[in-house]
Amino acid sequence: MIGHTLGGRYELLDRVGGGGMALVYKARDNLLNRLVAVKVLRQQFMHDEDFVRRFRREAQSAAALSHPNIVSIYDVGQEQDTHYIIMEFVDGYNLNEIIRDRAPLQVEEAVRIAAQISDALDHAHHNQIIHRDIKPHNILIGKNGRVKVTDFGIARAVTTSTITQTGSVLGSVHYFSPEHAKGVSTGEKSDIYSLGIVLYQMLTGRLPFLGESPISVALKHLQEPFERPKLVNPHIPQSVENIILKAMRKNPQERYPSAKMMLQDLETCLQPQRLHEPPIQFPSDSLEDDGEQTLVMPALKPDMRMSAEETIAKNGQGGDDEEEEPKRRWVAPTVFAVIAAILIAVLIWAVFALKGSFVPKDVDVPTVVEMSFEDAQAKLAEFGLVAAMPYPEEANDTIPAGYVIRQDKQDMKVKEGATITLTVSTGPELSTMPSLTDKDIKDAIAELKALGVTEDRIKQNSIHDESDAGTVLEQDPASGDSFDPEKDTITLTVSEGLEEFAMPELIGLTLEEVKAKLLQYDLKLPDGNINYEKSYSTKGHVFKQFPAEKNELVTAGTEVQIWIASGFPDDAKQRPFELTVYPTIDGQTSSVRILISDALGEGREWGVKKVQSPSTYTLTLVLAPGTSGKVTVYRDNDFFDEYIVPYEDDIPASAEPPAEESSEPEDSGGTDTGTTGEGGTESGGDPATDNSQG
Repeated sequence: MIGHTLGGRYELLDRVGGGGMALVYKARDNLLNRLVAVKVLRQQFMHDEDFVRRFRREAQSAAALSHPNIVSIYDVGQEQDTHYIIMEFVDGYNLNEIIRDRAPLQVEEAVRIAAQISDALDHAHHNQIIHRDIKPHNILIGKNGRVKVTDFGIARAVTTSTITQTGSVLGSVHYFSPEHAKGVSTGEKSDIYSLGIVLYQMLTGRLPFLGESPISVALKHLQEPFERPKLVNPHIPQSVENIILKAMRKNPQERYPSAKMMLQDLETCLQPQRLHEPPIQFPSDSLEDDGEQTLVMPALKPDMRMSAEETIAKNGQGGDDEEEEPKRRWVAPTVFAVIAAILIAVLIWAVFALKGSFVPKDVDVPTVVEMSFEDAQAKLAEFGLVAAMPYPEEANDTIPAGYVIRQDKQDMKVKEGATITLTVSTGPELSTMPSLTDKDIKDAIAELKALGVTEDRIKQNSIHDESDAGTVLEQDPASGDSFDPEKDTITLTVSEGLEEFAMPELIGLTLEEVKAKLLQYDLKLPDGNINYEKSYSTKGHVFKQFPAEKNELVTAGTEVQIWIASGFPDDAKQRPFELTVYPTIDGQTSSVRILISDALGEGREWGVKKVQSPSTYTLTLVLAPGTSGKVTVYRDNDFFDEYIVPYEDDIPASAEPPAEESSEPEDSGGTDTGTTGEGGTESGGDPATDNSQG
């Protein structure tokens, strides 16, 4: 039913327990968004109208109880054939598990638990509700130490037929009161007797009565004394033993008159003046000491008693009083002896006849060590055995997590239905991962090695980051996580620093072009790093930069410095030069290429001209003091001539136009594709003219 939602509200999350009559699930109340416990009636009782009616009535009656030591009942419902009760969810363990794992308990703890149970019983008894099934399985201990009594009213819903069909009542026979065992009406003092047994078990780790069958245990409740708890556990104070002895008296009249009286005794029993009080005495003890111990016999039915009296009367007819007196002395005892013998014979026959019905068969406990818990649980179920829940866990270096390390019963026979405790591995003993971020990778590796991690299991991922190169940025597992130093792989993300790239070329660019290019590379150009200087470069263009080396490596965010030409230096001189060029043959087109070398650069391309006749062009050279310029001419891709232009004005150019091989061109109509004059032509021009104003 896990995953099913009852009543459109209670979503079943997990099965947490169960008994002969019902299964218990942990569930979520989707309406109030809280965890609840859902008790679902087993299928075999769903069509027993009498059982269901009494089940619901008793559950509703228990819902009227409101006490901090009683599990609250929130709702009772039915969905098709499924009957269920919604109860308070207690996050903890039941007392049976605690006794199994830790008994005998400390006296203070046992008394505290018994006192809370007494308080719960006192509240229930005042509301005319008798529990009738007080046992450790029905006592829940929350993680906060609060005791909660559960299953109020459920035991009262058991019919005669279900006693033998399910064994749920007989399963509690170890906690029966004598009157419960006899089948007579039980009341508040029956719950007190059961609580006395629970306290006995908490302090000794054993039950007061054991037997081969439920019937034999019930007979011991009726007839046999139990071993005093102090003989089992000498550390029990006499005052606490007195409470157990009084609660477990076979005669209900000698027990505590109410749960409240027992609570008051429990609240004071550990006071120093009470710890060594004398053992408690009861009126019936003196009769037992005189050898007149009373034989406990089932009550005679009225019709049986009348038949005995009638037999005595018939035997007395026809004699006088003196003759009848001796007969009366032996007739009555004889009749009662015969009746007792018959009843005992019937009881013995019932024990042997029913013994096979109640005694579970013996089964071999299978070995489930090194199996997963789920597989081990299924294996035990095949043999009719149950795995204890919750199971204990511990670390183990060889058994994987979730697998069984050991079992408490192995290579032996147990009764079918017995509980087997499986200890489950949580995996190897784990270490806590230290914080390695912001540390140098060498220090991080050394720290991991000290914990037992080998270097081959330390993986590194490198990324570019603004952190210093070698700094650990991330780690897996994270700091504080558990990990196995002997097996786990550690991954560290390490910084390589910022990514490096070649410095872009800025020479010859304008300021706007420089800013656009630096933005692409995430480089910075503060206003203070923009310099304007006079230079033999094109005005408004960068003529120097820093970093300056070609392909010098830089990183994003590096600051760049530039120098922009604001004009020529004051002592620069612009010298015009008249250049006349000729075609190879007059009238035929020749290609003339002109190069200039001056302060602006060597071999600067001035232009290419197509000429058919002698043509004159004015070139402007920019010269620095103490230097001279040069004009180089190529005609039809062959060197034609070279002219030197001095800085001083009074020194003429050192070259003359060369003589032509022929002064008569084939075609007298020479063609000049350009226009003479300073400033260039359509096919070329003097770049220096842009700085003429300088």
